[in-house]
Amino acid sequence: MSIRRFRSNPKTLGDVNIVTEELKNLYYKRLLPIEKYYSFHQFHSPSYEDADFDNKPMVLVMGQYSTGKTTFIRYLIEQDFPGSRVGPEPTTDCFTALMYGPVEGIIPGNALTVDPKKPFRNLDPFGNAFLNRFQCVQMPNQVLESISIIDTPGILTAAKRKLSRGYDFPAVLRWFAERVDRIILLFDAHKLEFSDELTRAFGALCGYEDKLRVVLNKADRVDSQQLMRVYGALMWSLGKVFKTPEILRVYIGSLWSEPRQMCDHYQLIELEEEDLLTDIRNLPRNAAIRKLNDLVKRARLAHAHIISYLKQEMPTIFCKESKKHNLIYQLPVIFTKIQQQRQVPAGDFPDCTKMQERLLGQDFSKFKTLKPSLMASLDKLLSTDIANLVPLLQLQEMEKKSLPGVLDGEFLGTFRREYYKRDPFKELTKEEESNETDFDEWSVEKYKPKYDEIFFNLSPNDGKLSGTKVREWMMSTLLPNSVLAHIWRLSDVDGDGMLDNEEFALAVHLIEGKLDGYWLPRELPSHLIPPSKRNKHNTAFL
Repeated sequence: MSIRRFRSNPKTLGDVNIVTEELKNLYYKRLLPIEKYYSFHQFHSPSYEDADFDNKPMVLVMGQYSTGKTTFIRYLIEQDFPGSRVGPEPTTDCFTALMYGPVEGIIPGNALTVDPKKPFRNLDPFGNAFLNRFQCVQMPNQVLESISIIDTPGILTAAKRKLSRGYDFPAVLRWFAERVDRIILLFDAHKLEFSDELTRAFGALCGYEDKLRVVLNKADRVDSQQLMRVYGALMWSLGKVFKTPEILRVYIGSLWSEPRQMCDHYQLIELEEEDLLTDIRNLPRNAAIRKLNDLVKRARLAHAHIISYLKQEMPTIFCKESKKHNLIYQLPVIFTKIQQQRQVPAGDFPDCTKMQERLLGQDFSKFKTLKPSLMASLDKLLSTDIANLVPLLQLQEMEKKSLPGVLDGEFLGTFRREYYKRDPFKELTKEEESNETDFDEWSVEKYKPKYDEIFFNLSPNDGKLSGTKVREWMMSTLLPNSVLAHIWRLSDVDGDGMLDNEEFALAVHLIEGKLDGYWLPRELPSHLIPPSKRNKHNTAFL
């Protein structure tokens, strides 16, 4: 099968780039002058930079310690990453940004804040206490070519609430929540506990519920009755924290690449996993829409009206300080007046309590009144400029970029090979190839007799097993469907949708390796390609 069919349409990719560039131009031309004029960054969030527009979609993974955050990330990228540790006690003690890079390496936090190509330059106000606990891991990984992942420290339980991190943990979470495309919040089905720090973390996520996906992890370790009770308790607790009429979606899963325990709700776990991975897989396609949404949300915030009103109410000479404190105290009433006078929706106002806190340290005499030209530019941005981008966004929806590994949704739960593109896990140099085992030797050959016994017990037809028969046998290993689908893709070398005895032996060999804890290759190395398929395999990618 030729790989040419998988190359992206240049016109569509160009349209996606046009959307990002146009958003950047609109921000610098229309919105940034208004933010500077009314000191937006002193009250809300720092100004956007080029990296905020150009960066890949980011996924923030958070949860209490030992809920499976790092294991989930390893499951997504299908390999270990520098600094990752897994254990029952808190093992991740820092924020780690996993990003693509041609060479594996670690960049410390202080260096990240001065790199204009990374979207972390505005983290320096959190100080060294945080930056010493922040790092970026760059690695040549196919998944990280499309998305970046942020691993977070485990949220402390009630027993450890007296421990201090040395920095404002909820504030850092809110900083990331504003900029990421998806927030994955993991809970352990065995220990559902809402600590004080978890409640504060929820407060940091308020306003970003649309990005939040809650996962009840390790669900195969409890029976169905216990799962129903834990699920109900989790939904009740979330309803108390997120006081919205909409119920948050809670995914039930066991998100790692090891065999799951057989349980009554095994099929439910598989379906929930597919839904969650589909949601993550769509992030690159929806990245421009998310950036547009964040830009509009930022533009609609009634900050300029608030600053202008406070400026107009301030006296010219006398009693400035007392008037300032009076205005801050009356801010809820002022919000109501602005709503009525300017016809501004209530949802476009910032959090009143936080706004009052930030106003205390401001000099109201330096505030500016409404400038008609700036407000006209803002109206044009919201009414005309954004609308002109919609056709380009619709074209962007046509671009379906497939992600490798467990995020390759074309094969979740199926064994179809069409539209599949191999993604090399490692490109071997000529020197490395020459040092490999003799090319004529097939590493599976010595195990083939026992694999053939399984093959013939499954009653092949004309020397081959159908996808249905192979699927039924593979499911008995209890490996996740996403992992089995990847094994099928590697094993069906000739792409005919069936397995002969050599291909089946390869599939069993890969399954045994996975059960022994080894990572699956992205592409078959030469010593695993069945001898009868080597010429066909080499010509399939010409």
